[in-house]
Amino acid sequence: MYLARKSTKPDQWLRFSPLCAMLVALPLAAQSPAEGVSRELAKARASRISDVHYHLSLELASDTDRLPGREEISLNLLGMADPRGSVVLDYRDGSATNLTVNGAAAEAQTANGHLIIAGHYFVPGQNRIALDFASGIATSGRAITRYLDRDDGAQYIYSLFVPMDASQAFPCFDQPDLKARFHLEIVAPDDWTVVSNTRIESTAPGKPGFRHTDFAETPPLPTYLFAFAAGPFRAIPGEGFRLFVRQSKFERAVQEAPEVMQIARAGVRHMAEYFQHPFPFEKYDLVLIPGFPFGGMEHAGATFFREESILFRSVPTAGDKIQRAALVLHETAHQWFGDLVTMRWFDDLWLKEGFAQYTAYETLATLYPPNDIWKRFYQSFKPAAYTIDSTAGTTPIHQSIANLKDAKSAYGAIVYSKTPGILRQLSFVIGETAFRDGVRLFLREHAYGNAEWGDLIHAYERASGQSLAAWADAWIKQRGMPQLDAVWSCAEGRIDQFRLDQTDVLGEGHLWPIRMQILLAYDGAPPQTVSASLSNSGAVIPELIGKPCPVWVFANDQDYAYGRFLLDEHSMQRVAAHIETVADPFRRALVWGAMWDGVRELRMAPSMYLGLSIRALPAESDEALTQSVLAHTATAFQHYLSDAQRAAMAPDLEAMLEHGMQESPDLSLRIHYYRTFRSVAVTPAALARLKSILAGQSSVPGLEIKPLDRWNMITALLAHADPAGTALLSAEQVRDPTGDGRKYAYVAAAASPDAATKRQYFKDYMENRALQEDWVEQSLSAFNYWNQAALTLPYLEAALDSLPQIKRDRKIFFVLAWLNAFIGGQDTAAAASEVRQWLKANPPEADLERKVLEVLDELDRTVRIRARFSR
Repeated sequence: MYLARKSTKPDQWLRFSPLCAMLVALPLAAQSPAEGVSRELAKARASRISDVHYHLSLELASDTDRLPGREEISLNLLGMADPRGSVVLDYRDGSATNLTVNGAAAEAQTANGHLIIAGHYFVPGQNRIALDFASGIATSGRAITRYLDRDDGAQYIYSLFVPMDASQAFPCFDQPDLKARFHLEIVAPDDWTVVSNTRIESTAPGKPGFRHTDFAETPPLPTYLFAFAAGPFRAIPGEGFRLFVRQSKFERAVQEAPEVMQIARAGVRHMAEYFQHPFPFEKYDLVLIPGFPFGGMEHAGATFFREESILFRSVPTAGDKIQRAALVLHETAHQWFGDLVTMRWFDDLWLKEGFAQYTAYETLATLYPPNDIWKRFYQSFKPAAYTIDSTAGTTPIHQSIANLKDAKSAYGAIVYSKTPGILRQLSFVIGETAFRDGVRLFLREHAYGNAEWGDLIHAYERASGQSLAAWADAWIKQRGMPQLDAVWSCAEGRIDQFRLDQTDVLGEGHLWPIRMQILLAYDGAPPQTVSASLSNSGAVIPELIGKPCPVWVFANDQDYAYGRFLLDEHSMQRVAAHIETVADPFRRALVWGAMWDGVRELRMAPSMYLGLSIRALPAESDEALTQSVLAHTATAFQHYLSDAQRAAMAPDLEAMLEHGMQESPDLSLRIHYYRTFRSVAVTPAALARLKSILAGQSSVPGLEIKPLDRWNMITALLAHADPAGTALLSAEQVRDPTGDGRKYAYVAAAASPDAATKRQYFKDYMENRALQEDWVEQSLSAFNYWNQAALTLPYLEAALDSLPQIKRDRKIFFVLAWLNAFIGGQDTAAAASEVRQWLKANPPEADLERKVLEVLDELDRTVRIRARFSR
């Protein structure tokens, strides 16, 4: 942090105050608060502080790396038992001056990102802290980000504080259970638009060229949900909503905005009825942020979206539009789950993220055919959840976070993918009506406050009349998942044995209560389904004994249960031979998913899966299912086959994809075939086809090739060292000099298969602080292109060494993106051994170790699959 006066002494007393205030009776002789916000510190100040108000006055300008401001914090303080105690404020990365407490000059001590104010300045009851501060603004690595639009030279500034970066911007209580009311005033250039959580109360001229904007005070919010964005945004009004976009993308946004706002409007209408609670805030703005580090952020009353997630850069499929709708609805659901009711601590991150995911799809099922939406729900969440839940890096849904500096690591597939799956199972267990009523009760009892996971479970118990303690302990507090295997046989045309066996995929001995729907499939007759429950290691299902012998079975029809449901050997062989006879698209999706799990569990050779997709996909008409199978096909082709197998299968795979992108009756299908063709093209003929499309000599019927499509094809050509690749890159840079074009050129060049390029890019990643985070993140997969493992292996150890710095400086999801690129880009036992040696020699913090183990599992799996099947 930058202090008002420099000192060689670490704890010198200075006249200033910090951004995020924390109040605690801390004896002056006690050890200084640790870095971050510890659970103990948070509990201590939450027990003594209430009725918090922040009055922030900020000054924004172009071409500056500092954010000056004035702050007043009012709070109610319980009497301090020890008059020598202190009030601790959190503040990092800034300087503070002119500190006063209750109108009198005061001094504060700095330690580990905190400002400590002696308790004798305070009185029981109401107190007021005031100070001036100046915090940092940067293109990346800061809580306040500046973006330069390379198309028109305009600048934009926005905040992003989740999970505890408000303390990097201004003094505050940076913990979720100290909700406060925020009153924001901003002075900014008079041609800028400023957006925050609440409506604008007034504007007035400021100093020459600037305007003063005063916002209404917010309802109670945690610090991470307070936000603002400023710059020459243009507003697109709608019925009850506004969408803000940078001026250079206004014309494009005008075309997309009606559909986006219609989805948001339908979401608000449905959720208000479903939750039996009106929209919690006085207005709702959608703000498209260029370079935003993740898909969306649910700031109360003003959701920020990554611009590219809303304004498509290539022709979208029908599925792309549904995925965009799911994103909009996810962030809308947060206005209730997360904003209205906030988790008390980031242990319960799932309370907001998992519910937002589930609610988004529950709402989508009212806007689109429900069966299709729940199929997409399965395809969107379950594979990702099952992947992480079978690794040594997995965690329980309820995670133990001792300090908020580690809260970034809580974000991942367990929260975003497993939790919605568990909630769907709970709805099946207690019934949809009781599930809905439990949600309503929970929101009603904790509105504008905080809650823990137990509060939700108790609400469901009251709504359903069922005891859910054992269910919740197993699914919320245990890590991992069950594998369910059906053991069955027939005699004289009837089932004479049917047993379900449950095992813990991690071998830790856990059991889970499960309720599922078992499918019996027949030739020439409708399938039959039977509901079954299991809470121990195995049980006979008596309802199935004596039923006609099926041709195959699947133990999780309609995807109500959570766990690994593999096909038994007989069923897998039958389904693989007759996949086209599975009439229902949802069931086809489930058995395709089970066969893919069979590949990953060494029950099916990846070459067999590829052969099946080459044979069966041309007859498939379901878009989401085609997309899913093509993605798994590409993974098997790129990672699980040996070089010899890949060379042997490439012509047939490319021919199937070529046929699909030319002959499929639906444009969305043709787009998916084209995208997969581009990603797996390896033969000279396939690479020549890409160059032909680039040159306009051939086409995909009905598909307009957009600039991003061109850059992606050039990336593939560069990665495969095509002789024309470098010239095509140079020509495209002339053809597309836009801001997007500059970024995509940077991404494409990272795939160049030469040591000098890799060396320069890695140096950029480590040292170039002016490089925007989205440029780095989007180039990682090109740098670690799937055919360049030997070329990027020398950077593996350095990438691991950088993890503490990345965790500290980058946004929430970056660590996983980094690891998935550098570890995921490898395919040998030697690389896996290098990661293990690094873990042993350099034990990282526990949360980082879990992330490494999570990603290492996929590398280990690749090695095992190749060893077993690559002959």
